[in-house]
Amino acid sequence: MRRSLAQLPRPAIAPSILASDFAHLADEIARVEAGGADLLHLDVMDGHFVPNLTIGPAVVEKVRAVTDLLLDVHLMIEEPARYIQAFAAAGADSITFHAEVVSDPEALAARIRELGCTAGITINPDGPLDRVREAVPHVDMVLMMTIFAGFGGQAFMPEVLPNIRKVKGWLREGQRLEADGGVQASTTPMAAEAGVDTFVAGTAVFRTPDHDYGRAIAELRRLAAGGL
Repeated sequence: MRRSLAQLPRPAIAPSILASDFAHLADEIARVEAGGADLLHLDVMDGHFVPNLTIGPAVVEKVRAVTDLLLDVHLMIEEPARYIQAFAAAGADSITFHAEVVSDPEALAARIRELGCTAGITINPDGPLDRVREAVPHVDMVLMMTIFAGFGGQAFMPEVLPNIRKVKGWLREGQRLEADGGVQASTTPMAAEAGVDTFVAGTAVFRTPDHDYGRAIAELRRLAAGGL
């Protein structure tokens, strides 16, 4: 059974497994699930659209086998249409693609939904905001990159906040607004005030000095709720 974005609380905290210890991935997932994570964020990079390589459908399938959390798959790839079926079959619940590489977002979102997944669209900080606006009626979520896609651990870019506020004004009731990049204690309130309700956090969860994932998730949730 697919999990739905509509079932998530607001705010929702999405640990990004890109920052986890891949040698102990099942244990890492179990710890964030026990610690209160609402969903998991999985970054897929192809070495072309972004200068990095990460995971593919095989890893998503293994993750699906060890958790009941919603799997939020972010395709940072040049040809998302070629791979959405494989990721849906592997267990993705939500699939997000980049506006920069898709000429017809409405058609791709429709295909993702036909596969039983919810659909999201995203852009880099300098991406085509007009294309996002055109796609808003046809997607379930907009993901605003608050760093340039490709590598974890980058600093949050506050100059993206005005665009987040614009996108928030375009959304209908029930649609999600997600932020990814540099989400931590100091930046979460800013993102929440701008309208973000779903927070992707990698190093802020998996690389906390005390390795207390539950405490890190709870603190992000508290800060996010204060800004909403």
